[in-house]
Amino acid sequence: MKQYIIKRILSAVPLLLIISFVCFVFINLIPSNPAEVALRVRQVPIITPEAIAEVEAELGLDKPYLVRYFTWLGDCLKGDFGISYVNPSRTVAGEIIRCLPATLELAGASLFLVIVLSIPIGFLCAVYKDSWFDRIMRGLIFILTAMPTYWVGLLLMWTVSIKMDLLPTSGNGTWQHLVLPAFTVSLSYISTYIRLIRNNMLENMKQDYVTYANVRGLTKKNIYIKHIFKNSMHTCIVAIGMSIPQLIAGTIVVENVFAWPGLGTLCISSIFNRDYPVIQTYVLLIGVLFVVFNLLFDILQTITDPRMRIEGV
Repeated sequence: MKQYIIKRILSAVPLLLIISFVCFVFINLIPSNPAEVALRVRQVPIITPEAIAEVEAELGLDKPYLVRYFTWLGDCLKGDFGISYVNPSRTVAGEIIRCLPATLELAGASLFLVIVLSIPIGFLCAVYKDSWFDRIMRGLIFILTAMPTYWVGLLLMWTVSIKMDLLPTSGNGTWQHLVLPAFTVSLSYISTYIRLIRNNMLENMKQDYVTYANVRGLTKKNIYIKHIFKNSMHTCIVAIGMSIPQLIAGTIVVENVFAWPGLGTLCISSIFNRDYPVIQTYVLLIGVLFVVFNLLFDILQTITDPRMRIEGV
């Protein structure tokens, strides 16, 4: 198992390098000249070739392509992601740190809702298969999965905030501001995990160990909770772990709908303002989060699942 864990960690290193290179290439493929964009943001009245050349030298854009990439990569490893074009007095790392707590708060609340709602509902749907409860839940899952996130957010805002006047429409600061955006982000994930837990439990119900447990005379409650549900959660652990970076990345639309001051709002404003260093850092951060959480929960599954331990030896 130790060899498997070391192999997975070593395999993540080249993947992280590829992600960083792709982020750097895509940003540099944008037709706009970053130096010219920086001059426009600084409200320079007349943009001359000399001024562009001066800013290119200031930003290091006059150096060869690979030199710029390795310089940028080395700075990223040191925690230096550059300077914001919109506000040259602020660093990109400072902007990310400023907006990150709000995004983590929203993602954490959404993950809490996913776990609290999807696990018991998925469990009950499997136990009471084809009952009226299971049929209603499957119908809701089908509808909610097909609904776009931004539309759900606007619908909840119109219904709960405007018509019923129960919760604020936008902003942050209190738990009331957190309810609607967190529920909007978590809705599609709740539907996904209800279906995943239900299907895993139904598949495990067909296994031989369930028949053996019934022969031994174990109670239905004991079989469902200690055997079927426990074995069904191994796959869900990795899926829920991968949902953490997905939740962080998925808040980009919801944050703008509810005016939540997180990374999503920062990214959208940076796109409109062509603040390339911020966009580049945001994409790199999300890519790194996906690789790291995939690695962590893959190792966690290997440790907790005896079958994976045998395969990993």
